[in-house]
Amino acid sequence: MTHSLPHQWLIEQHRLGHALCIVLDCENERPMRQTLLESSRPDKYLSVYGQTTVADLDDAGPFVFTFDQPNDRNINKLLKRPYSHWGWLASVPKGYLPMLVEHWRERLIIGKPPHQALYRFHDNRVLARALKYLPVEAYPAYLGPAISVCYWQGTGWESTDNPCPDKHPVPDSPPWLQAPAPPWQTMETRLINARRFLLAEHVQVYAKLAERQDPDGWLRTTLNQAQVWNWQAPEQLAFLLTQSLQAPAHSLASHWQARSGESPDEHFERVRLTAEFWQGEAPL
Repeated sequence: MTHSLPHQWLIEQHRLGHALCIVLDCENERPMRQTLLESSRPDKYLSVYGQTTVADLDDAGPFVFTFDQPNDRNINKLLKRPYSHWGWLASVPKGYLPMLVEHWRERLIIGKPPHQALYRFHDNRVLARALKYLPVEAYPAYLGPAISVCYWQGTGWESTDNPCPDKHPVPDSPPWLQAPAPPWQTMETRLINARRFLLAEHVQVYAKLAERQDPDGWLRTTLNQAQVWNWQAPEQLAFLLTQSLQAPAHSLASHWQARSGESPDEHFERVRLTAEFWQGEAPL
């Protein structure tokens, strides 16, 4: 059975008297989150984004649940489909759920204003990549109070033990942020940050767009266009998102296309000045 390792891991961690946890990516697992919420006492789960500066994304953010039995049927359902990237498993000392959640809250926002982003620790691919990259001595600062973790790493299950589970400060330069990010992760991070920006700054127009088309589909298309033009700076992405949202039928005029021999910065500056002129903000 493809999920025998996680079952063995769960049985062993339970035998050692540890609390069993699941870090659940709720953006893609809302039905499972609801099922777990309905079957869990209030002290058995926490929202990671709650009580943070990204609490507005709470509904799409990760939750951490503790469960009592290694053969929990809801957890078993997830173990049968690791390829859906629902999250990962952890064990902690009993009563340490709040400490585990606080540990990840402290590592959630990366970068400095205005170039901040969310660290997708709850994605098993992110966890697997970090643990493959990090030396063992860096595990405690990364895993915090987690005694052990079990996760799908793309081709099979893996478990990693923490040599010093406890509360640890965030390093000045977290080494896990140096692990190279694959294209899918970069796009998912941009998608989350773009959604957050629009909900904070243009929520009414964004809500109207959502009435007519799939907002995530529109966001991905717009961010793909930014990638084609090599507009990756936050101000470039914000400008493209805002102008695309406000354009008739959310379709940009032909002059937005890059010209032959035009660098990404020259392209951006030309389009920005043209947009300001037509909006009466600058001379052409």
